Amino acid sequence: MRRSQLRDLILGGESNTVEFKRKFTSAEKIAKEIIAFANTSGGYLIIGVDDDRTVRGVASEKEEMELLEVARHHIDPPLDLDVEVVEIEFKDVIVVHVPKSDKKPHRLITEDSNAFIRQGENSVKASREMERILAGQNSTAPGMTISIGDRERRLFTFLERYERATVKDFAKLTNISNRRASQILVKLVRAGVLHIHHDMEHDYFTLV
Repeated sequence: MRRSQLRDLILGGESNTVEFKRKFTSAEKIAKEIIAFANTSGGYLIIGVDDDRTVRGVASEKEEMELLEVARHHIDPPLDLDVEVVEIEFKDVIVVHVPKSDKKPHRLITEDSNAFIRQGENSVKASREMERILAGQNSTAPGMTISIGDRERRLFTFLERYERATVKDFAKLTNISNRRASQILVKLVRAGVLHIHHDMEHDYFTLV
């Protein structure tokens, strides 16, 4: 990456595809950010820059690189990363380019085995519904068909009136289990009929 490209990324600030970190204290935290980018739209993890865009540089390039390598072993399935050290303002900054993956969802290898996604400037835990949707976005995912019945029509009427619905809303509306409601909503998202959103507390669905 050219210095001018890095400068543009820094000036643009943090976003869905850019994350600044002054430094990392654990491999798991690095892995979480990398996973979130891979599961969403890809992006750049820039180490050595504060949230306010101040370039601090890294104290030890070797230590940060070693931590990144450990972080890669906390990700399942594994990811290929493009890692560069770029000098800017006479300081070394580490730029990790994370491509959008076609093997989603990637998970953090822990007891809980959570997946993460980018939500604006944050990396957040993916719900079960989101994980299924991510898997359906892969090029190797099997095709699917949907049918629009009474439940779906009642959902559409509800959404036209209230604009959003959760899994629990749909389950209550149609008197079905949360599990069945989740399956139907995921299919409708995959079919391009609904959008899924996350508001830092739970997922909700809207009409396209």
